[in-house]
Amino acid sequence: MEQTTLNIIVVGLSFALYFGIAIWAKAGSTAEFYAAGRGVNPVVNGMATAADWMSAASFISMAGLIAFVGYNNSTFLMGWTGGYVLMAMLLAPYLRKFGKYTVPEFVGDRFYSNKARVVAVVALITMSVTYVIGQMAGAGVAFSRFLEVENTTGLLIASGVVFVYAVLGGMKGITYTQVAQYCVLIIAYTIPAIFISLQLTGVFLPQIGLFSEHTASGQYLLVTLDSLLNDLGFNQYTSGSSPWLMALFTLSLMIGTAGLPHVIIRFFTVPRVSDARWSAGWALVFIALLYLTAPAVGAMARLNIMTTMWPNGVQGEAVQVEELPDWFRTWSVTGLLAVEDKNGDGKIQYYNDNSEAMTALATERGWQGNELVTFNRDILVLANPEIAGLPGWVIALIAAGGIAAALSTAAGLLLAISSAVSHDLIKSTINPNISEKGELLAARISMAAAIVVATYLGLNPPGFAAQVVALAFGLAAASLFPTLMMGIFSRRMNSAGATAGMLAGLISTTLYLFLYLGWFFIPGTNVLTPDQYLFGIPPTHFGPVGALLNFGVAFLVARMTAEPPQEIQDLVESVRIPRGAGGAVSH
Repeated sequence: MEQTTLNIIVVGLSFALYFGIAIWAKAGSTAEFYAAGRGVNPVVNGMATAADWMSAASFISMAGLIAFVGYNNSTFLMGWTGGYVLMAMLLAPYLRKFGKYTVPEFVGDRFYSNKARVVAVVALITMSVTYVIGQMAGAGVAFSRFLEVENTTGLLIASGVVFVYAVLGGMKGITYTQVAQYCVLIIAYTIPAIFISLQLTGVFLPQIGLFSEHTASGQYLLVTLDSLLNDLGFNQYTSGSSPWLMALFTLSLMIGTAGLPHVIIRFFTVPRVSDARWSAGWALVFIALLYLTAPAVGAMARLNIMTTMWPNGVQGEAVQVEELPDWFRTWSVTGLLAVEDKNGDGKIQYYNDNSEAMTALATERGWQGNELVTFNRDILVLANPEIAGLPGWVIALIAAGGIAAALSTAAGLLLAISSAVSHDLIKSTINPNISEKGELLAARISMAAAIVVATYLGLNPPGFAAQVVALAFGLAAASLFPTLMMGIFSRRMNSAGATAGMLAGLISTTLYLFLYLGWFFIPGTNVLTPDQYLFGIPPTHFGPVGALLNFGVAFLVARMTAEPPQEIQDLVESVRIPRGAGGAVSH
């Protein structure tokens, strides 16, 4: 059976499973659409949360970024997992105690202000749309290779699949679909990793294989990789740089994670506050299965690429053009991988042509620049089984896993957007008398509109999937996280302070992104260039600065204005005791 046919069969079966679940779990009320009727088991919710959390950035892009940068990009692992711990400890149980459906609803009620609610909706939509761009871009990469269609066609297919099961089922349908998607993606991620670890080190567990001897060289795998990279003028895999920027980026991802509304709303689906804590614990277990495997996947994939380009080592000859492996040719069709024989010697020299030492060696050997001219980092995990020569069913499985990862998070984000529009804008602000049926219809229409916008923006993303997601985390860190923290732990924080702080964090961070990455991420519209970064801070690292502005402005304005009403202060005291299933009450 041809590989494309096998891919279509496996991916098609996974789609059929998702559609079947959506029909079985169709939401019939707003409670089921927004919070799955608050009846989800903690273990099930933990698995669904893990799928919601482990997006295309985690599955497709993260290992690729680690592979090509090494230790420095371990910030993605530390920030995302550390942030989830913050969310589980500082936010989830308290927000569940408050007993609302959405994050903007909490903001509006806690700060007794529709204006604060609307600002929270704007922040949520800005962050979620940025985030979903990365998911659509990742889905496009997966579809373009494994179904052998154009990237645009892949995005349209992904949009159609999400439309069916997300618009139809709401949170109820998405929850059970995400459980299925988690099973698909974790199997798809770990099986190739186990195969590759066995090939390179003879060790079954990739996590241990990463620190074991490389079978071919007799040295530790990381020592072998460092040596190869050093010989070709690249930074060593295990070396780090700029602790200040690493710490800033890790912090941005951590507090951004803790402020993600599409993950927070998952904790509104369980029956009791204690279940919110348990589901957070289970989610960490399920997330760890992938996150502890990612460093090994990245390192082993980079080593496989190096040995593909230099089959006899750096002191030998580079790979002949006609001897490039089949996976190289199939991925070249997508435009995400390309080589160019610049010196016409029939070989492909892969090295760092920005390195002074390598420039001298290249001149001596007649090289005319790095000839691996394109290697999109988002393809690395998806190409891994082919790079390692694994069986066709493994390749088909990872295709289904990559698509599941992108679609599961996209669905959660789209639900957060539609809930904010229908419940917090229309129901709570514009038309409080709308019927439940009308609100449900508005939610589905707004979700459909969000899918259209996300698909359009996904055609021209401002970076790799994980980089785009990092921008969304910065927006969440600067806008929602400080507001939620102050809403739970500060009795003195009032509506004026919270609203001003959110606006300060959101506007400053959004402007910083647009100035360097283009207005609304449109290529070529940027005003400033990377050499003009403020204090050397890249856009992906700006979240903590925006959060600091949010906190500072909020407390300053709150001190200059009236205290919250006594019933709101009593409400905050009630929220701080996260016991029971019902909502918080004022004394």
